[in-house]
Amino acid sequence: MTALLDSDDAERLRGCVAGGGVAVFPTDTVYGVCCDPSDNAAAQRLYELKGRPPARPAAVMFFALGPALCALGDLRDAERRALQALLPGSVTLLIANRSGDFAAACRTDPRTLGLRVPRLPKSLHALAQIAEPVMQTSANRSGEPDARTLADVPLSLREGADLVLDGGALHGTASTVIDLREYEASGEWHVLREGALAVATVRELLDRAR
Repeated sequence: MTALLDSDDAERLRGCVAGGGVAVFPTDTVYGVCCDPSDNAAAQRLYELKGRPPARPAAVMFFALGPALCALGDLRDAERRALQALLPGSVTLLIANRSGDFAAACRTDPRTLGLRVPRLPKSLHALAQIAEPVMQTSANRSGEPDARTLADVPLSLREGADLVLDGGALHGTASTVIDLREYEASGEWHVLREGALAVATVRELLDRAR
């Protein structure tokens, strides 16, 4: 069953993250856990709750494309076209992080940013009112299956988080990870993990963007 999130839920999520908290929340693919990408203490707590290796990066998620493009002001033309072609969507894009922002999410590779802008289903549209980004990863223990329902999220994560939002049953397939770091220079791109968006669809969208 799908649960509808409203403006109050979106404000609770925004306030939790802004206040240094950790939240479990539904996305367009699987359940995620998030915090402020500029808050190192919150990021450390998230990693401890998840049991995530400290060197492994997390994605930065914007809930709408406009705020993402505004925040990423150092994008090159080809990169911008690629982002506009693929986002919002069930993909994680690895792009050059020329500004060095979001260090808590980038971890040991500050030159690379993992970017998410979900294509929110109708039940989650209220989240699009959140202009600020979050640092996000899947709401599971590291190495364990992704959570399709809130009940699939480990109890330790649900109890350790400051906020838990129930979005009902989700699509259940993780995002497709696409490396665009060489796209501006050579037009090359690589799928590092095929997930919710098929490689053939990625190719078609990027061909149209050229």
